[in-house]
Amino acid sequence: MNGVGKLAQFPCGRRGKWIVVAFWIVVLVVAGPLAGKLTGVQKNDAVEWLPQSAESTKVFKLSEQFGTADEAPAVVVYERPNGITPADLAAATADKATFTKIEGVVDAKIVGPIPAKDNQALELLVPIRMGTGGWNTLTDAVNSMQDQAAPRDAGLSMHIAGPAGMAAAFGEAFKGIDGTLLYSALGVVTIILLLTYRSPILWLFPVIAAGVALASAEGVIYLLAQNAGLTVNAQSAGVLTVLVFGAGTDYALLLVARYREELRRHQDRHEAMAFALHRAGPAIFASASTVVIGMLALLAAEMNSTKGMGPVAAIGIAVGLLAMLTLLPASLVIAGRWLFWPVRPSFGSADHTETGLWARIGRRIARRPRAVWIVTSLILVGLTLGITQLKTDGIANKDAFVGKTDAVAGDAAIQRHFDAGTGQPVVVIAKSAQSAPVADALRDTRGITAVADPVEKAGLVYLEGTLADAPDGRAAEATVDRVRAAVHGVDGADATVGGGTAVVLDTKRASAHDNKVIIPVVLFLVFLVLSVLLRAIVAPVVLIATVVLSFLAALGIGALFFDHVFGFTGGDPGTPLLCFVFLVALGIDYNIFLMSRVHEEAKQFGTRRGALIGLAATGGVITSAGLVLAGTFAVFATLPVVSFAELGFVVAVGVLLDTLVVRSILVTALNLDIGRWMWWPNKLAQKRDVDVEDDSDAPVLASRA
Repeated sequence: MNGVGKLAQFPCGRRGKWIVVAFWIVVLVVAGPLAGKLTGVQKNDAVEWLPQSAESTKVFKLSEQFGTADEAPAVVVYERPNGITPADLAAATADKATFTKIEGVVDAKIVGPIPAKDNQALELLVPIRMGTGGWNTLTDAVNSMQDQAAPRDAGLSMHIAGPAGMAAAFGEAFKGIDGTLLYSALGVVTIILLLTYRSPILWLFPVIAAGVALASAEGVIYLLAQNAGLTVNAQSAGVLTVLVFGAGTDYALLLVARYREELRRHQDRHEAMAFALHRAGPAIFASASTVVIGMLALLAAEMNSTKGMGPVAAIGIAVGLLAMLTLLPASLVIAGRWLFWPVRPSFGSADHTETGLWARIGRRIARRPRAVWIVTSLILVGLTLGITQLKTDGIANKDAFVGKTDAVAGDAAIQRHFDAGTGQPVVVIAKSAQSAPVADALRDTRGITAVADPVEKAGLVYLEGTLADAPDGRAAEATVDRVRAAVHGVDGADATVGGGTAVVLDTKRASAHDNKVIIPVVLFLVFLVLSVLLRAIVAPVVLIATVVLSFLAALGIGALFFDHVFGFTGGDPGTPLLCFVFLVALGIDYNIFLMSRVHEEAKQFGTRRGALIGLAATGGVITSAGLVLAGTFAVFATLPVVSFAELGFVVAVGVLLDTLVVRSILVTALNLDIGRWMWWPNKLAQKRDVDVEDDSDAPVLASRA
């Protein structure tokens, strides 16, 4: 196997393959039990997602001295449109006594029943101590309250809303998220691999390798979360599952496709896999490195949730890469050629790629490449116009779920009969020496309807102000800004302002900062990777431009569908950034797969002929890879949470655009039009191109020994 490095030979060597499999068995035995504990270290409280420097985070930390930091109030609202009866009041009073016995409820702080001014509703304020369980504790407590509530007369409705009710709704929505995403992604991958390979057995090997990689990555991430302070939440854990299965299967598809090619050229399967690793390995490694670097760029984020997702995703990709370049080739070589049954690539058999669909598409593009890339670019630019309808200023609680929830119904009832901000106050903590002027400043702020009695402890004063407006709306956020301006102006108070509305406001501002910082960092890092891989400047610039255009088009399509098809009324502030990072990093993957093959062929046949060979050779496998990745991200739609549905939809659409339009049509047309100058300043730019029209009889795919 002259010309094949030792690294490529080891995983598929006659002894090395058994060592590799044994290694992964040991890793799985160690990491498997740890992976099952990952859910237990997730931090799903909104304040945990914020940077330490956020004012609402500081208030949360200070409130620990007052015993309220880990408390979330459940607002139990009873509603009868025809007027509350004595029996209704008795039922609410009985519930109050029952709720004191539920684990986590702070019985001494329950307030109510409080009648509404219109006498059509009652409410109980029930504080629940979360401890370290976050919304899991709140979900259990709220479910117990629903189950143990006293019987009610017909016509009286009861809903549990407020911060605890909403957190419980999210907890229910994310319950079993790992299993839901895992089985959905597994189903998508299995179907596409069966269609791609047309083999009843071969698909199992990439799936098993991806499953081993996922369990191993989860074990590593658990250890880092437990011992190194890595922030993991339901969102990043869900993305991890999708990335490992989606991207890992992509790498497997590319390797298996090259292995199939080499099996036709080499009688010994060990030798065939060694050549496949030698030729496809660098492209796979570069693709994974691009994703890892893109994910690690998220460390520059202010949002803890975004910052934590970076290492989580990077670890998943790195472990997935290692499994696909070691475990997969070792297991394929151990199994032998029969895996490809019923279409076994026997030694010396014909490769029909040069007469396939992508070879024919390449010839059509070659007739007028400039017209093709101009028209394609204009269409993509037109799709970007949908961004003008994109809403990323946050999602109100009532719009955060796909379908109806009890908490949303309860919030609506509260707004009909009580101050909209009941149960979600603005919290102010200041030096106790300035208690009176701070309380006056809070009370006099427009948008605050009442101020609770101050609580003093350890030289600090704790104040709560009731919002006049819905706590998840812009009016309430404006009130928080006014409160901050007012209390910050009290000399010597060192006042800080927090609470649920302040957390949302600080989240939006941190997300806006992250967008400005991370997007250029990701583009620069991806440019460096491409420059090193392709040893050129023009090609990386062109490829990045095409992927960015694809991202903007996907975002534009998403905005149109969110507004006019799905009926979503808002978007998470962090969604565009995550979509950008995923689409740029993953979209570049397909360009790397294509361009590395074009670069390889251009050395012998010139860039224009190399472009057609590269498209014909990689078109089928890249299309399959794109379908896998789009399908795995689309499984986010199985979760009843709008922000996840939006993320999954945009990334899935963007991946399909990259696969079917950008990589196959736009990049190929640019390769054909720009020609050898694509590799400037590399020496390859000096190699004369053969116009494909002048060489039309040449085979699309060169036969390689």
